[in-house]
Amino acid sequence: MNLSPFELPSLNPLRLCRQLVVALVALVVVGGATRVMEAGLACPDWPLCYGSLLPSRQMNLQVFLEWFHRLDAFFVGIGLVLLLVSSILNRRDNPRWLPWLSGLALLLVAAQGALGALTVTQLLRFDIVTAHLATALLLVALLSAIAQLLRPPVAGPRPRGAFLLCAVAGSLVFAQCVAGGLMATQWASGRCLRVAEGCAWLSAHRSLATPAASCCALLAILLLAFPCPPFARRLGVAAGALAACQVVLGVLTLKLSLSEPLVTVAHQLLAALLVATLPAAALALRPSTSVEFSRG
Repeated sequence: MNLSPFELPSLNPLRLCRQLVVALVALVVVGGATRVMEAGLACPDWPLCYGSLLPSRQMNLQVFLEWFHRLDAFFVGIGLVLLLVSSILNRRDNPRWLPWLSGLALLLVAAQGALGALTVTQLLRFDIVTAHLATALLLVALLSAIAQLLRPPVAGPRPRGAFLLCAVAGSLVFAQCVAGGLMATQWASGRCLRVAEGCAWLSAHRSLATPAASCCALLAILLLAFPCPPFARRLGVAAGALAACQVVLGVLTLKLSLSEPLVTVAHQLLAALLVATLPAAALALRPSTSVEFSRG
């Protein structure tokens, strides 16, 4: 087989996008663990940690969490560069929109890196940390959407309103995650439970939980009750199950007064998985003729 030197035949964009979604979910979770363990400034400099790539002399759990968080972000950036370069060089074999969405993802990860630097240099200012989280979640949603768009649309019936319901659920979940980030970065839940301060942030986070979880539950019921593509049904049911578990973990987190870091981190993990699942479910429910898969 004769290959042009400008082709990357072994790079499968769908597989790479799926791997990037996993890496981004891990990035969000490790970032949450870093906050819970109060390790956000465990590496006092940026982009190195104690002036080195691997701070072996200073290594402990807190330093490891912050160091690994940065390492994961670095590999995500490399993966997005590969995705963009491959989509441009092999554009005849890929959808026309892939270079544009890959470029958008790369811009978001660049913004994510800049916010990460500001997180350290501005000593964990709550608005910067929350923007850092929101950008990471946008990346999760975008890469999950790209991966689903790279799958061929499946013919067959879709329940009426399922796509819209899924989009609304995704928007509510994202808003709840950002509200949770604002609450967590100000330690508002702990202050509310101890001294009744900052309770407005906790109330905002909880007030979004009911409509978000309700939409996810309705989506799962709708996809179980009416004909739809099997893959879309699995995603919708997974979203409903994740939302139910998320509610349980949220209640448990408050019952334990935030004393169990693993429960808090698990709560953040399910949130990231929901953000990844709902865009994929929405696009799996799109009409089979709604997306143009033209080659460039």
